[in-house]
Amino acid sequence: MRRADRLFQIVQYLRGGRLVTAASLAERLEVSERTIYRDIADLQSTGVPIDGEAGIGYIMRSGFDLPPLMFTRDEIVALVTGARMVKAWGGTAMIAAAEEALVKIEAVLPEAERRRVGDTKIFSPRMGLAGQARELIDRCEHAIDAREIVFLDYSDEDGTTSDRNVQPLGLWFWGKVWTLVGWCELRNDFRVFRLDRITDLVPTGEVYKPEPGKSLEEFSRQQREKYKTHIAKTNQGEE
Repeated sequence: MRRADRLFQIVQYLRGGRLVTAASLAERLEVSERTIYRDIADLQSTGVPIDGEAGIGYIMRSGFDLPPLMFTRDEIVALVTGARMVKAWGGTAMIAAAEEALVKIEAVLPEAERRRVGDTKIFSPRMGLAGQARELIDRCEHAIDAREIVFLDYSDEDGTTSDRNVQPLGLWFWGKVWTLVGWCELRNDFRVFRLDRITDLVPTGEVYKPEPGKSLEEFSRQQREKYKTHIAKTNQGEE
């Protein structure tokens, strides 16, 4: 990460009006605490209103370089509901990101709108996924982002097990069930794998290159065509 990007990220982490330790910043940015101390000092010297000290933590006074951000009531409800659903059904990295996003949004909202964040009465009970399932979501998302081929141990609905290399393309959530869409090198075709039937997922370290006919867009196109064909046949049957 470039130093300029790191300084920007430090400011973003401090924008929530919370006390943040150098150790926490160092862990998030994957640098040493000494680097964080130096970066904080440099930011303070340029006029960024950061208070605190080493060993205690840092906090940024409100009002610094905050862009205007206004949401309607419905937009706030949508954002809060979405974040709560991610916390209930998402991966561990998604949960942390959703929590951080809400803090940043609250920090720049006027008082009346800020109260609406806490007053939103729509909830998604956090009891749907075990920790192992959440961790698997993170691993799939990372492999998709890195275009890294993964080795799967998979069990079909009837219990038949198989091993295969898969080019991961996307994650789809169906309500309680997550699926991984990928190009299966064993079948040489698209396949959809339920995450709760993946017994093991191992990154191979091999990066695949996007190819025509093997993309998520192509998979989606084929699904739309199948749906149209199904609807047409259904309508013909009704006639």
